[in-house]
Amino acid sequence: MATRHPIARSELPDDTAALASTLIGKLVVRELPEGIVSGRIVETEAYVVGDAAGHGFRGMTPRNRSLFLERGHAYVYLAYGISMMLNVSSEMEGIGTGVLIRALEPVEGIEIMRRNRGVERLRDLARGPGRLATALRIDRSLDGLDLCRKGPLWLANDGFAAAEVGQGVRIGITKDADRPLRFYVRGSPFVSGPRSLNR
Repeated sequence: MATRHPIARSELPDDTAALASTLIGKLVVRELPEGIVSGRIVETEAYVVGDAAGHGFRGMTPRNRSLFLERGHAYVYLAYGISMMLNVSSEMEGIGTGVLIRALEPVEGIEIMRRNRGVERLRDLARGPGRLATALRIDRSLDGLDLCRKGPLWLANDGFAAAEVGQGVRIGITKDADRPLRFYVRGSPFVSGPRSLNR
């Protein structure tokens, strides 16, 4: 395996859409008591300034305050009372924008992921934001964490570059739904959503 290192904040563009594209091919690393679990980011969604679908649109609240941290921090929330979602804060402190990590290609700790998810099929372990959070055991205790340094959860760069990055509309939203702010690895079986959106 290639040497990986925490992503330096200086490597992260301070533009939300650019960050969503930049994160494709990077690694999410989760350090658990039983071992390290990691996956390569194959799909993201940007929630930009002035975006009616973004959690920061109406301003800061106790729930979303991590979204307003300087780029490179974790914003973790519970969606629909069911699934945790991992986001990365994306601009200057106080802005309130972020990138949703939608899907991972499993790299390390696959057996741990299988136990966490209760499924065997590799393709289904982290294909979708709720699934990946369960696979990596991501919860609200990680909210606000600096992802640019090693710890329980961090972002890593190992020099990998995705072959071809596609761009399209975001999935499962009703506001500002037609904006091409979803980025994904073309042809990856680990990308979520219907095949028609992933060409």
